[in-house]
Amino acid sequence: MHEKSLGSRLFNFFNYTILLIIALACLIPFVNVISSSFATTQEVVEKTFILFPTTFTLDAYHYIFSTPTIFRSFAVSIGVTGVGTLVSMILTAFMAYSLSRKYLYGRKGINFIIVFTMLFSGGMIPTYLVVRNVGLIDSYWALILPVAINAFNLIIMRNFFQAIPDSLEESAKMDGYNDIMIFFKIILPLSLPSIATISLFYAVAYWNEYTNAILYINDSTKWPIQVLLRQIVIVSSGMQADATSVDIVPPAQTVKMAVITVATLPMLILYPFLQKYFVKGAFVGSVKA
Repeated sequence: MHEKSLGSRLFNFFNYTILLIIALACLIPFVNVISSSFATTQEVVEKTFILFPTTFTLDAYHYIFSTPTIFRSFAVSIGVTGVGTLVSMILTAFMAYSLSRKYLYGRKGINFIIVFTMLFSGGMIPTYLVVRNVGLIDSYWALILPVAINAFNLIIMRNFFQAIPDSLEESAKMDGYNDIMIFFKIILPLSLPSIATISLFYAVAYWNEYTNAILYINDSTKWPIQVLLRQIVIVSSGMQADATSVDIVPPAQTVKMAVITVATLPMLILYPFLQKYFVKGAFVGSVKA
């Protein structure tokens, strides 16, 4: 077996060392957040950085889950994320496939308009007026339709479709397939990496949706989890919690850490199932012209 040279081994050593440092730089802050959420009041006050809590406690989570409202907000966020991702993927896939066909009339002009929206937008107030005038205020659709298609995701998926050889489409047409049959029976099965990648992008965006919920949702019973957790942090910071529903009011910093953990956990659970598609889908869609 060929033995690696000294230079090659030194390169691998420094390469692995740098990658390890970067990985720890990303992982340690998150471990600190989770550990702090389980720490006691005294430990959080005395220490500014906690990797492992000295005494394990669930006071912060007891405070957060002391009301059934949070479960309703979780249901809202899950529903909006699920429906929104489905709607976005359907619209994005249809439009991306159409724009990937070189014979589409006006294709260059439409692509220019899409790229233009990445640089300039209508603004918050015009968008709010549109949402209000179409009757979407206090509607869950207000969290979905205004952001249903993301230009960046559309371009990645369009480029992925362009990477599929034209010979497959030509062969299918010779067998009597029309464009709809080609899309569903040939293009989509070959595009699972891209679909999984863009679906994850959309799911994370919908789950973290915060600004639109504040602008368009006035009914507190329809708040997604991000807006409700913001209210929890505000209340805990002011130490104005309802004593009848919470036995122990933990420090604001502990509640903030618990809030971050609760809001992040669903996406962390989802990511491993899509990880094998993620790199391939993003890479192919981003480099193919």
